[in-house]
Amino acid sequence: MQLIARAAPPSSPQPEGAAGAGLGAWVLPSQVGLQMMSMLAPVRRDRIIAELPQCFHKEAALHSRSSFHPQVTDACQEQRTGTVGFKISKIIVVGDLSVGKTCLINRAGSGSGPRGSVLVRSVELGRFTARMGDVSGESRFCKDTFDKNYKATIGVDFEMERFEVLGVPFSLQLWDTAGQERFKCIASTYYRGAQAIVIVFDVNDVASLAHARQWLADALKENDPSNVILFLVGSKKDLSPPAQYSLIERDAIKVAKEMHAEYWAVSSLTGENVREFFFRVASLTFESSVLAELEKSSARKIGDVVRIRSADGDLYLTAQRRKSKCCR
Repeated sequence: MQLIARAAPPSSPQPEGAAGAGLGAWVLPSQVGLQMMSMLAPVRRDRIIAELPQCFHKEAALHSRSSFHPQVTDACQEQRTGTVGFKISKIIVVGDLSVGKTCLINRAGSGSGPRGSVLVRSVELGRFTARMGDVSGESRFCKDTFDKNYKATIGVDFEMERFEVLGVPFSLQLWDTAGQERFKCIASTYYRGAQAIVIVFDVNDVASLAHARQWLADALKENDPSNVILFLVGSKKDLSPPAQYSLIERDAIKVAKEMHAEYWAVSSLTGENVREFFFRVASLTFESSVLAELEKSSARKIGDVVRIRSADGDLYLTAQRRKSKCCR
């Protein structure tokens, strides 16, 4: 089953009669996501994650642990993950035109058809032919395909991917943004609320790596840097000779460390590292979401007293309210 819907930018008003309308009605992206959640098929067997996927390069990794955080593992076993399994985690993919963003996402396999996966395309303003690569990245993960005739994204597209991590269902909303300067004003309106930011560059184009810092800066204008996970991904690895790649990898690792991002190199054409990368994104995003949920659930209880001291680094020190002596 393939569903196609259009979403207006967050600032766009809905026309009369849009509420409750069928496919093609203009709705907000968040509303589209909620509608899709109730229509998603069960998680496929090849989207089940039982162990933490390892990083690509230990020198530029968010962490080098070989397993999930112990608190996350315990919470999943004890079914204390709260609302994590019901939420959609937003991943935005940014980068220059023709670096391979869309092909990357479509490469690894859910696709449309009898499996019942859902494809949602937003802001379909039209497309035009560009140098091969800009849309091939998304295609590689979600559809396990690579099409040389892909056309450049105009505005914003997104795809839904369902996983099961440590027995808990987990949904990613992968937003593919246009790489052209003239469409940045449209794409940037969809940056807000991201759990992870993926900056894609072409390992055969040094300029696209140099532009990665600006793409990150633009995305962080709409997000809290302390609440997002960052990935720097080099695409089209199959086109880079080993000697040439080793040089660009050295520079990319340096940039990734400056960004506090995790570095990966992939090929949408051959599928090299694509599945591993998105499983890593899903796992780390899931881990972060569960830890946040655990922190929220361990917040102060009703009846605690909030004591504020100017000398304290943490203004939210709590103490149990003392009982009156007359009640003892």
